[in-house]
Amino acid sequence: MAGSILGTSVRRVEDLQLITGESTYVGNLALDGVLHAAFVRSPLAHAKILGIDTTEAKASPGVVAVFTAADLGLPAHHGLMVVNPDLPRPPLATDRVRFVGEAVAVVIGETKAAAVDAVELVEVDYDPLPAVVDMEAALDPASEPQFPELGSNIAAGARSDNDPLDDAEVVVRARMVNQRLAVMPMEGNAIAALPGPWGEEGANDELTIWVSTQMPHGFRNQAATVLGLDADRVRVITPHVGGGFGGKAGLLAEHTVVIGSARALGRPVTWVETRSENLVSMPHGRAQVGYYELGLTREGVITGLRARVVADAGAYAGFNGGLVMGPTFLMSQGVYRIPKIGFDAAAALTNTTPVGAFRGAGRPEATAYLERMMDLAADELGLDPVEIRRRNFIQPTDFPYKTIPGAHYDIGDYDLPLREALRLVDYDKVREEQATRREAGDPVMLGVGVSVYVEITAGGGGTEFGSVTVHADGSATISAGTSGHGQGHPTAFAMLASDRLGIPMEKIRFVQSDTAAVPRGGGTGGSRSLQMGGNAVRAAAEDVLEQARRRAAAMLEASVDDVQLTEDGEFGVAGVPSVTLTWAQVAGAAESDGAELAAALDFRQEGATFPFGAHVAVVEVDTETGRVTPLRHVAVDDCGRILNPLLVNGQQHGGLAQGIAQALYEEVVFDSEGQPLTATLADYRMPSAADLFTFETANTETPTPMNPLGAKGIGESATVGSTPAVQNAVVDALRPLGVRHVDLPCTPERVWRAVQDARSGNPADFWREPPAAFATLPLRHGEVVEGGEI
Repeated sequence: MAGSILGTSVRRVEDLQLITGESTYVGNLALDGVLHAAFVRSPLAHAKILGIDTTEAKASPGVVAVFTAADLGLPAHHGLMVVNPDLPRPPLATDRVRFVGEAVAVVIGETKAAAVDAVELVEVDYDPLPAVVDMEAALDPASEPQFPELGSNIAAGARSDNDPLDDAEVVVRARMVNQRLAVMPMEGNAIAALPGPWGEEGANDELTIWVSTQMPHGFRNQAATVLGLDADRVRVITPHVGGGFGGKAGLLAEHTVVIGSARALGRPVTWVETRSENLVSMPHGRAQVGYYELGLTREGVITGLRARVVADAGAYAGFNGGLVMGPTFLMSQGVYRIPKIGFDAAAALTNTTPVGAFRGAGRPEATAYLERMMDLAADELGLDPVEIRRRNFIQPTDFPYKTIPGAHYDIGDYDLPLREALRLVDYDKVREEQATRREAGDPVMLGVGVSVYVEITAGGGGTEFGSVTVHADGSATISAGTSGHGQGHPTAFAMLASDRLGIPMEKIRFVQSDTAAVPRGGGTGGSRSLQMGGNAVRAAAEDVLEQARRRAAAMLEASVDDVQLTEDGEFGVAGVPSVTLTWAQVAGAAESDGAELAAALDFRQEGATFPFGAHVAVVEVDTETGRVTPLRHVAVDDCGRILNPLLVNGQQHGGLAQGIAQALYEEVVFDSEGQPLTATLADYRMPSAADLFTFETANTETPTPMNPLGAKGIGESATVGSTPAVQNAVVDALRPLGVRHVDLPCTPERVWRAVQDARSGNPADFWREPPAAFATLPLRHGEVVEGGEI
């Protein structure tokens, strides 16, 4: 076939269903006899449970049951990642509660209103305990233990035993906060559980679950393990998902309770999280404090890096504690030649909402720290921020490149997107305008921030399932083991099949996210979908094409080598253009013979891929009010070969919105007693479209050798690169006043206070000695690999 659809902007095929309301979410499922769950949640961050009285709630009209932990007897379990095997979370609190919002009991009602009303009638007798809210304070041996039997509030940790700064001529230091964020998908958590089968495909199933999740097969396997069921008799269906961003990975406590309640009652039970519930119960993201020291020569060449990072795991050792020892450590070297790295990490237990993944999951934190240190080093040495980066880049001839922490970078040219970003923003001109404003004494100062990043996608590689079937009517059905929730999977995967088979996209049906229809899959996380699932679909299409060529050759009485697919998507013989066969004819002949044109296989990728890019942010900072106004943001991201520029741009725009929001607006806040102060959208400052501005996105293409498409991930890259670029821009604007650092988020109050401190001659100190607990951590005992730590 001449030409290719790949690399062209193709409009999303799935959007019609979404914008016309034809799509199905868990919240609008119509199940016969469905019951509704509502949770009784703790109003205290830390307390012993002395008793629970459910008598009045059980007698409330429309209430079918009220369950406590003792009633359901569900086992305690971990989430997606086990940080400390000794700290599983009970689905309903047992002897004590450990954060505000923890589920203590569940009310099951005939209607949602009946269940919600009865929640107020459950009486819980609490004996309050001191709450530990601050992650650094939690490391103090004198702090109130969350688990007394553990002996401390350190869920896990590891340290290096080297001195990476021993030959540095200059050392810059900073304590940096990467604040806690709410994941905030448009659709919160949602689940419906049916004891028994549903539909013909699941006739032998013992349990059917509809759930808003990123990983249906992983959810099925975890639920089956926790409940002691055969995974082959559990069916998980994920309808349309209103966003995930890392918050919908794994089996949560509320999921387990809903499933347990349905099995106990023998009726379907559903639960759709409210927005307020979402803000206190869905795992939060980020929540780290990094103590970084960067050693350099006087010429600005890096000699070593020492990092000591605290990660807030929240209650029950949320898997953010694993992210700091995994991807944050693994990506700590960034795009630079750093000959020595010492990295200590401590996962702190606090009486706050458990912390897990949020778009980037440990990689944005690594980039934010390192890119701030590069600007601090440039300021210390009197170098332009661009120049100091260029003096330290890993060079294109160095690839493949193994970093000190153990990442195996596939390919890269880090100055390539930087050159393009500087060109697009007209860096020299912006610097000239900045100088003019400064000379004029303008109180609204201009700042320019640069960030160059590399991140990891499809960590560890592995396998993914894909299948293609061509039917007797000439249409095709494709499937993949990844699970889309807005990224454009139906479009991207249909493009791949159409490109290989010549079947129009409108005749290709995409199936995903149903364990009865798709036998296995790794789901969606870590920006793995196209490079894993896409390559699986591509390989299956190649297989089906070869099957069809052989069958067409027999039908045309020609050699297989002479049969080719024409531009019209028909099979013909080279040199004989007058005789062709359609896909319908070939597939119909196969069906008549009791066969089908189909292939189902697993694509294997031997390792991770490493997208990279450069961002330049231009902001105005009003020094009288502290208000930051973003003017421009240029993002040049390299995700390897681009399949559909429209989808790539969409991912860039979404990532930029969340990354810039972290830099300027969003932060989850608790008071000293562990009470959430940002439990509604009236308090949690998430920007709307009206608060943002036009993004300028571009791409360079450096295909990876790790897969046939040459594709790397793009779903999280813009988030990784944007936050430090904006933060650097804010600090750059204030540099003439003596401000050298402003912690995230750069809110008006925080910026104003930094300005006032600097003008008073007492600029804020952004370094202090790290907690003593780092010296007590166990030595890192093995090499870090691209999926975690061994």
